Amino acid sequence: MNANRYMIARPQAAVLETNKVIRNTYLLLSMTLLFSAMTAGVSMALNLPHPGLLLTLVGYFGLLFLTAKFRNSALGLVFIFALTGFMGLTLGPILQVYIKAFSNGPQLVMMALGGTGVIFLGLSGYALTTRKDFSFMGGFVMVGVLVAFLAGIAASVFTLPGLALAVSAMFIMLMAAMILYQPSAIIHGGEDNYIMATIGLYVSIYNLFTSLLHLLGVFGGED
Repeated sequence: MNANRYMIARPQAAVLETNKVIRNTYLLLSMTLLFSAMTAGVSMALNLPHPGLLLTLVGYFGLLFLTAKFRNSALGLVFIFALTGFMGLTLGPILQVYIKAFSNGPQLVMMALGGTGVIFLGLSGYALTTRKDFSFMGGFVMVGVLVAFLAGIAASVFTLPGLALAVSAMFIMLMAAMILYQPSAIIHGGEDNYIMATIGLYVSIYNLFTSLLHLLGVFGGED
């Protein structure tokens, strides 16, 4: 009798722990997105220049490393806000370029923001409600992101507009897959740290937004 009770209680405890990770992940994601939007707004208000590709990469990977290293302590929260705040600062100058370069710049930004919101809410909602296992996508996403990342650097360094467009399209598909994969990883036990889960979703949203904005600027921008 006691053994049966233990077997019943154990899955229930696992479900409660999973729900706790999901709740903390989406709460922290909301807070980091708001903080990132605030730092982007500050960057735009102060008309700060973009730090450049090299400094952006150093800042991003440095803060990402520190966040991962301290993910099980309070310092992990400090570094994830530092990371997302830094990414917001780098986003501000990008938004300024689109707003100033195109007569419909503000509309392009809002369209990219709306598209990002619809894709994220739709895909993450689908993953959470259906509870399907998308773990098979993990390897594909990791390899795809690496290839797209290297191609993006090449497009930036050698000024290859066609390759840059292809990279943006790749990132949209890869980030959509990541948005399906990350909640699924939490549900099925592949991710039990809400700080790392938040990073995965934040990066997906950031890259999805900037990629959509790039494509909209190319195909819908009005001088």
